Amino acid sequence: MSTSAPRILICDDHELIREGLKRVLTNGGLVGNVGEAANPLEVLAAVRRERWDIVILDINLGGRGGMDVLMEIHSEFPRLPILMLSNYPEDQFALRSIREGASGYLSKNLASKDLIVAIRHVLSGRRFIGPKVAEQLVAAVQRSETRPLHSTLSNREDQVFRLISVGRTVGEIAAGLSLSVKTISTYRSIALRKLNLKNNSQLMRYALEHGLDS
Repeated sequence: MSTSAPRILICDDHELIREGLKRVLTNGGLVGNVGEAANPLEVLAAVRRERWDIVILDINLGGRGGMDVLMEIHSEFPRLPILMLSNYPEDQFALRSIREGASGYLSKNLASKDLIVAIRHVLSGRRFIGPKVAEQLVAAVQRSETRPLHSTLSNREDQVFRLISVGRTVGEIAAGLSLSVKTISTYRSIALRKLNLKNNSQLMRYALEHGLDS
């Protein structure tokens, strides 16, 4: 596959971010067909309608969330490279993203040249893994002790858990994810049970102790 004019789909719910990414791609010589999507429905429609060489996907898309979209795209198009872009540090979601089918994970705080390097790396058929993710992968292979309890959470349970840990109410989470309060309450109950916790205060303390509250 040629990387001189790749077909790139940018998926972010902020127009300024999408415009900034397009400028970075242009300045980096990746001036092929660049498409845009602002929400999960637009992303899924775009990948089903056209052929893309790579998808740049924000992990914090509104509605269903970028992780859910990642899993759905990977399920339908397992050979389509997906590069996750996030405000979260690598040690929070990178390993989970790779396990769910992403070809790479980058922080939005990275330098423009790093994004170009990552895209070209992924377009060549390889995964782009930063030093912290590499360390996590090595540790995951080497450690023999029981995994931490929060690693047993599903993607949606983990998402609800993290939102509660930073003070979001069940109603706020339900509105933000376009789900019912009952559904969010169910995810909360499951997360509490899996973590052997009884209430939100204990959940917040657990997140703080494990560095998951950001």
